[in-house]
Formats: sequence, C-alpha cells, structure tokens
Amino acid sequence: MKLFANIRATLFISVALAQGLLSQGQGHANRVPTAYKGTIEGLVRDVACPMQNHKSTSTSFNLDCALACARSGSPLIILTKGGDMYFPMSDQMPDPSQREKMMPFVGKQVRATGTVYRRNGTRTIVITDIKEVKGVKVNNVIE
Repeated sequence: MKLFANIRATLFISVALAQGLLSQGQGHANRVPTAYKGTIEGLVRDVACPMQNHKSTSTSFNLDCALACARSGSPLIILTKGGDMYFPMSDQMPDPSQREKMMPFVGKQVRATGTVYRRNGTRTIVITDIKEVKGVKVNNVIE
C-alpha cells in the first residue's frame, strides 16, 4: 500500500511539473516578436514627455517642449490616441536612424503604413509610407 502511495505521489508531482513547464513554454510564445502589415495614426513627438507626463496625449501636449526635445536628440515616436507608442525603425541591420525622415513631422498628426513589430510591450514600425493627417483637433498646452 505504501509503495502504491509513493508511486501515486511521484506521478502527481511529475504531472504538476510537466504542466508548469508547458505553461512556461506558452508564456515564452507570447514574448516572441510578431510582425504584420499595418497602419497607425498618431502624433510624432519625443518619447520623454509622454513617459514622464501622463497628462500629455496625442492631441493635448506642449508643442514647444516636443520640438525642443526632438531637436535635442530625444528618440522620436508616434503616439496613438490610445496612448500606444511606436518607435520608427528600418528593415536593415545595422538599423540606421529614422530621425531625418521623422523630423519634418514632429508635432503633427500622421498616418504611417508599414510593418509593425511587437515584442514584450514594445512596438516598432518600419514605415513604407507616412503622410500628415489634417483636421485633427489639437490642444497646445503650455505647461
């Protein structure tokens, strides 16, 4: 009887370990980068302010501050209405800067089309087409 109980306990532990390993593998699958063709709309700006000032949105922000940070070399992003940030990148390795392409759009609403990548909460886009979106109501907040 004791032998049967030990075998049953060993099987129980083995099954529990196997389930744990399987669930870890599934969690790892969620961290694998995904890529798809897509279009995003949002504000081109520096990354610093929306990370530090959560009141700053894609339609309510300090334009002078965004321009100053961008000119000072802060990384540029596209901030969507929903608050998601997309970092522009190229499809080359090593990855050349997208700054020159993005600077004319700082402080403007854009529609960018390309390949979108997501990994562990970070979003990037390899832009194949970018155009300014006119008619979006923007509130230039002076802080």
